[in-house]
Amino acid sequence: MKREFKRLIVELLNEHRIMTIATNREDGWPQATTVGYANDGLVIYCLISRDSQKYANIKRDSRVSLSIAKDYPQPLLIKGLSMAATVKEVTDRGEIEHAAEVFLRRYPEHKVMPRPDPHAVPTLRLTPEIVSVIDYSKGFGHSDLFSVGDDDLAEFIEARRHHWAGFHAA
Repeated sequence: MKREFKRLIVELLNEHRIMTIATNREDGWPQATTVGYANDGLVIYCLISRDSQKYANIKRDSRVSLSIAKDYPQPLLIKGLSMAATVKEVTDRGEIEHAAEVFLRRYPEHKVMPRPDPHAVPTLRLTPEIVSVIDYSKGFGHSDLFSVGDDDLAEFIEARRHHWAGFHAA
């Protein structure tokens, strides 16, 4: 993917804090819910309840669709993202701590709350595979479609592994 488009996608991710995530239910019906997220470049983290239907859906099928945008006052101002992504539960303690830091930067108001128990509220890493950049300023319904490759993600995942490995539990 061209660097300019990657930069635009990351800018749009950075501008928002809420996304709709669609999962596949066991009965075949899609389920769309709204969740908070934080991103580190193209890598997206979210926290969900281990007891939720959404978590059961993801454990059965790790493919999800995401939609990220806000309410714009004029239709031709609409900009947002639609993504096909895969989800993995983060089990590496260093990456869990890294994701927590990313969340606290995005949601500073959460600093007064205790950190969620990973046994009840797992950290999920969403890795985009296909991204549609929606930009109605280029015409009603306009979007540009991009595939996300390993090279696009390497700077966000592989470069952070040194940080994760540096975590030492107290």
